[in-house]
Amino acid sequence: MFEGFESHEIQTEAMEVAGGRHGGARIRALIGGDGPPLLLLHGYPQTHVMWHKIAPRLAERFTVICTDLRGYGDSSKPATVDDHASYSKREMAADQVAVMRHFGFDRFKLVGHDRGGRVSHRLALDHPQAVERLSVLDIAPTYKMFMETDKHFATGYWHWFFLIQPYDLPEKMILNDPDWFVRRIFQRWGNVDGAFPEEAVAEYVRCFSDPATVHAACEDYRAAAGIDLVHDKADLGRKLPMPLQALWGARGFVARTYDVLDAWRERAETVTGGTVESGHYLPEEAPDETFAALIDFLED
Repeated sequence: MFEGFESHEIQTEAMEVAGGRHGGARIRALIGGDGPPLLLLHGYPQTHVMWHKIAPRLAERFTVICTDLRGYGDSSKPATVDDHASYSKREMAADQVAVMRHFGFDRFKLVGHDRGGRVSHRLALDHPQAVERLSVLDIAPTYKMFMETDKHFATGYWHWFFLIQPYDLPEKMILNDPDWFVRRIFQRWGNVDGAFPEEAVAEYVRCFSDPATVHAACEDYRAAAGIDLVHDKADLGRKLPMPLQALWGARGFVARTYDVLDAWRERAETVTGGTVESGHYLPEEAPDETFAALIDFLED
């Protein structure tokens, strides 16, 4: 699915980050193409494989790096701590900065979907000098979503409140039948028949059949409901200085719930974007439209 890409395992070293010291992790990364550097970050319950329909096309114009976030795919699963800080978006973002430095890129363009979009938002806050342009796919800012929680949100984003339950309730329930769980997620959140080829789904299922991955993903969400909100609240008075593009699925929950551009204008100085004719998984459900929108923004 990634012809011409090279696979790497990169051990990120400890570094100073806002508010403390980053512990490092082993990150699986694919790199391909030639041109300005572009980092792609995946969402839940996925891996770098979610970019398989558009990464090769983007690699005709950019040096494309796709990674598995810490805890996901074939990246390492750092030990958990009481406040879940080892899966904070601050830690996950620092991994990605270290990966890009490994490849020789101190400044790059950044696209994140779902969880990867939330890591991207934190990366741009903590390392604004590193991000030239930022595109977030099918999310509103995390802090806003939690602060405006109501029955509609809790019903539509039920998994946010399921996955943050104390260990090991969600872990045991998911691992009872991870194949069913992953496929059911795509059925509920996707909106385009045939969007997910079996080769890709089988890879997602493989990864989510690993108890360590399931636990790490729960820790990601537990961090989002705790330490990440502390970090986000501290930065409410700061707007991202780089251009930000927000794209979201016209048939999805985000479109039905938020004024997405207004939500991001609260967090960034320059915001553009719009809908893509899809559900939640834009790069897989509407690859041509998503690719065109990204190119218009990234090459502007």
